[in-house]
Amino acid sequence: MSFTVTRTYLTLPTLAALVPGRGEVAARLVHIAPCPVDQWRALYRQIGAAWHWHDRDLWDQGRMQTHLDRADVRIYQMVDDTAPAATDPIGFLELERHHDGSVEIAYLGLDHRAFGRGLGAWLVTEAARTAFAWGATRVWLHTCTLDSPAALPNYLARGFSIEKTETYEATLSS
Repeated sequence: MSFTVTRTYLTLPTLAALVPGRGEVAARLVHIAPCPVDQWRALYRQIGAAWHWHDRDLWDQGRMQTHLDRADVRIYQMVDDTAPAATDPIGFLELERHHDGSVEIAYLGLDHRAFGRGLGAWLVTEAARTAFAWGATRVWLHTCTLDSPAALPNYLARGFSIEKTETYEATLSS
């Protein structure tokens, strides 16, 4: 089945432009370093399957490990401190630093168990703070109409602004 998809590019120029989400939550980001390919793939599938994340499905182990080993890539999992197994991930974040000093939020998402608890606002806030603490000159990302309907409004509410939009055709298996 083919769909017309709108991709929206957003930017946050400075940490001062960030509009924080919820203050206190019983969750935290855990930096995974080094990040094994199998762990990355498990997070990617767990968080991204509902949103049709498939762009890295065809990357072989070597290509994926080379990417994860780059000093300009950082992987985080979000854990719920109230869960019986407080190490069970409920969110995923991949940051990538670019040659111009910007940091891209390459992947960001929540497990369905975290929906409706304000954790998306917290995760976007922490992603931006983490990127700027890493030395970002600006933070940027793109989202699309295949992502959660809450994604774009959340980014805008956190202070991100739209740089451009584009449309493309996507074929999705049912």
